[in-house]
Amino acid sequence: MATTPVMATTTKIATSLGLTESELFRQALLSFLREQKRQVLQHRLDILARYGADSFQDLESRIAQGVVVEHPAWEDLIVAENLTARLEELDAYLGDLQGAEERI
Repeated sequence: MATTPVMATTTKIATSLGLTESELFRQALLSFLREQKRQVLQHRLDILARYGADSFQDLESRIAQGVVVEHPAWEDLIVAENLTARLEELDAYLGDLQGAEERI
């Protein structure tokens, strides 16, 4: 298999940092997943802040009581539920990678 510029650069970076390419990739993947998680958490906080709610249960209660207008709050609540599922997925991936680290 021919070496691509990305593969050559990866090798240079790993060597420069004293890591194997596999460890460099694992650390890069961990960093990427943590950043994804940070973005999802920020999006969830933005939704709560938009309605002055402390939690998604609080937001749901505010909608039910008429404190917050149903539209677009219900849509934002659905987005928040999807973000929660995404967080669980990211946490699972992070757990798998961190567990792999412990086995090394």
